[in-house]
Amino acid sequence: MPRQEIFAGLDIGSTVVRLVVGERITGGSLQVVAAVSVPAEGVNRGVITSLEDATASISAVKEKAERVTGLPIEEVWVGISGPHILTSTSRGVVAVGRANGEIQEVDVDRALEAARAVASPPNYEILHAIPKSFTIDSQPGVKDPIGMSGIRLEVETTVIQVLSTQLKNVMKGVYRAGFRVAGVILSVLASAESHVTERQRELGVAVVNIGGATTSIVVFEEGNILTAAVLPIGSEHITNDIAIGLRTSLDIAEQIKLHYGTALAKDINKREEIDLSEFGAGEGEIVSRRYIAEIIEARLEEILDQIDGVLKKVERSGMLPAGVVFVGGGAKMPGLLTLAKSRLRLPANLGTPTAHFMSAIEAVNDLSFATALGLVLWGDEANHDASGRFGNIFSRFSPRGLMGSIKNWFKSLIP
Repeated sequence: MPRQEIFAGLDIGSTVVRLVVGERITGGSLQVVAAVSVPAEGVNRGVITSLEDATASISAVKEKAERVTGLPIEEVWVGISGPHILTSTSRGVVAVGRANGEIQEVDVDRALEAARAVASPPNYEILHAIPKSFTIDSQPGVKDPIGMSGIRLEVETTVIQVLSTQLKNVMKGVYRAGFRVAGVILSVLASAESHVTERQRELGVAVVNIGGATTSIVVFEEGNILTAAVLPIGSEHITNDIAIGLRTSLDIAEQIKLHYGTALAKDINKREEIDLSEFGAGEGEIVSRRYIAEIIEARLEEILDQIDGVLKKVERSGMLPAGVVFVGGGAKMPGLLTLAKSRLRLPANLGTPTAHFMSAIEAVNDLSFATALGLVLWGDEANHDASGRFGNIFSRFSPRGLMGSIKNWFKSLIP
């Protein structure tokens, strides 16, 4: 099989490293041929804390995927996250190049490059400069200027920046594990790519990925990104709270959360009890399930309040017609949607894959694999330049152009 027909997405989480491999088959369909995971070591809140341990985890997931597929996996699209992510708005202005005034893709690329010239904080790199709208000769609100006529082209972009040292450490770990890097995408954008529709992005939607140590959010309206943020709180904090509340180990607290956890304490009978001895905690330890639910609900309320804080910054608190779409392992908590609807005053749903995959692999529908799956879609889109076949967030413009500068930066890392 030609190498370019294999697309892999690598999601380096704080607790788990996941790799999804897609393959374009006869007839043009995209088939997921592997979705594997290994425990993450050397990563905390999306940040590499031990390069050696992180590299070992990435190597392990690579070997696991290659055993499953029987194929060498040499190139990956990588998701990046962490509280260090910054978003801002920038403008770029250029003169149209052709004498007849017809705007071409090269003019759009030049305008985007001008927008990238925004002043960055020390030690930050621009990861994405995503076009929101264009202005042609004082005519605002243009979505796609290619083919139109004008003298002056201006673009308003959402700029997403990442801490240079953290990006470099992620790249080092990926390279040392034996991968080439096709590109790096903000993880929550990849989640949105695979789990929300173009219509949802037009109406206005927030995509929330509740991970182990972080919660990521991206907000869309009229197809544009209003903001993105990574909060330093996730489902691991729930486990920690349970461990403290019950005075038990983290391993047992995690099992209790998975087996008996719920986000709605009021739905649990006050008399319902859990015998911790079934988890190996010793005999005679009986706890109230409602007490556990109260612990979980309190932490989820904190997460939801922080999400609402992000929405307030862009004046969209309680004002997104398509509501909130939850993905990530933490989104599996029973009762989360009911609590979110009440707390955020918005519709709330669990994400489902928006593209049709030919696959018998159950992980395709697992919310934990949303980011890795989205990275595969991104790679397929960039490789085929399919003009929005999967509703790509950058579909109006060349993915290669949008990734060009950062890919050149990758090359500088290679000895």
